[in-house]
Amino acid sequence: MLYIRVVNTASGARAVQVIYYRNRKRVIYKHIGSAHTDEEVNELKRVAQAFIDTRIPFLPGFQDTNPDSLLHLDKSEFLGVYHTFFHEVFSLLIRKLGFNDFCVQLLLDLVIMRVFEPASKLRSIELLNTYFGIKHRRQAFYDLAPSWLALKEKAEAVCLKHARINHGFRYELLFYDVTTLYFEAFEEDELRKKGFSKDNKSEQPQILVALMVTKEGFPVAYDIFPGNTFEGNTILPVIKKFIERHAVQDFTIVADAAMISSENIQSFRDNNINYIVGARLGNLSSKLFDELDSSINRVDGESVRVKTDNGYLICSFSSTRYRKDKHEMERQIEKAKAAIKTPARNRRLKFVKSNNSKIELNEALIEKTGKLLGLKGYFTNLEEDIASNNAIMERYGELYKIEHAFRISKNDLETRPVFHYKEEPIKLHILICFMALALSKEIELKTGVSIRKFTTECKKVTDARILNLITSKEIRIRAKASQEIEAYLGNLNLSH
Repeated sequence: MLYIRVVNTASGARAVQVIYYRNRKRVIYKHIGSAHTDEEVNELKRVAQAFIDTRIPFLPGFQDTNPDSLLHLDKSEFLGVYHTFFHEVFSLLIRKLGFNDFCVQLLLDLVIMRVFEPASKLRSIELLNTYFGIKHRRQAFYDLAPSWLALKEKAEAVCLKHARINHGFRYELLFYDVTTLYFEAFEEDELRKKGFSKDNKSEQPQILVALMVTKEGFPVAYDIFPGNTFEGNTILPVIKKFIERHAVQDFTIVADAAMISSENIQSFRDNNINYIVGARLGNLSSKLFDELDSSINRVDGESVRVKTDNGYLICSFSSTRYRKDKHEMERQIEKAKAAIKTPARNRRLKFVKSNNSKIELNEALIEKTGKLLGLKGYFTNLEEDIASNNAIMERYGELYKIEHAFRISKNDLETRPVFHYKEEPIKLHILICFMALALSKEIELKTGVSIRKFTTECKKVTDARILNLITSKEIRIRAKASQEIEAYLGNLNLSH
């Protein structure tokens, strides 16, 4: 049977829930809403009772028959549909990860809405009622939101614990990268600054978001920086904070070439941090470049390891990469030649240089670039007996998983904080998106399908809302879940 439960929340409000018991354990079947006054609580309890009275079909294993389930089409009115199944599934997943241990229901519902249909926070509160029949007061958001800013470390700790228990994370390997999020504005402040934009929006203020994920791509930490911060200056503060918080002893960070600098390398060494970072071979000194050029064997799968001031430089050759690089170089040379023939159309191009007000081909750069075709470099401090050249390259190759996490954030979760202009709302928005990203990655890792595919299938399971004109009661009839979605829930170990 279904029961009504009233429970006090962390904010001092009272939440009204519909619950049932399974194996002597209480299970929340539906969150009706939160209230502060007795009158509001009683109204929510009436809504909950109406929900219980009209709910069909009942929970699996329930044998009760509701007389209102006998409908006459000419005495019924279709009111629309709810996507309660979607909310129930993600609520179960939230409990599995542990976010419900420190979050109030309104925040959790906003996280769910971020996955279901990204929108502004106030719009999301409206949509919660539209899609799920869940009511929250706008004032509750204004009252509670400031306190949520302190939940960042708790959210990270929950993700880290989940990664250890469910994905075998042992701190030994973490992947780091940053992205930029721009604003539809031109005014800067302390956080929103103009800088190098990964979205080609350098004229607009932005923020820099740093993210750390496990080798599977599951997020465990993040941070926010002003938009004009050089991304290479972000990695050490984030990593040091992570090490201090979790007392990590042995640690290897994997990051792209933008993170490499002599200062960063020295700091890695001072803090006993192992590193694997991309190398920009075009920036090597002439001496090191000549040594590399003479020692590398340009055969598929061949690699060389050279000792440098930044650790070991590992370089490999790929014929596939060679063909791609060669095609790109030839295309750029043709553009350079065309620009030289028509100076009026000249713009900044890679293989063009100015010589006494005359533009010409940069033959030296062309020759150097030709020697780099097909080559890829990596810096590391790991000795060869600990990590072979192939192991280093394989670990670096997994860096795409953090890029995939960013794609989920930007595309599926629409993380760009277009509706926010002040620092605190921006930080709260990123917190919500981080939690939504963790749910999304858990789904992808366990089901093997994209979060977009999973949410599409969940949305197909709707609750039809039908008004019985004889009894004036609303009845809900749920569409049958497909075998596909049932298989997904089995992979997630969610019983529904």
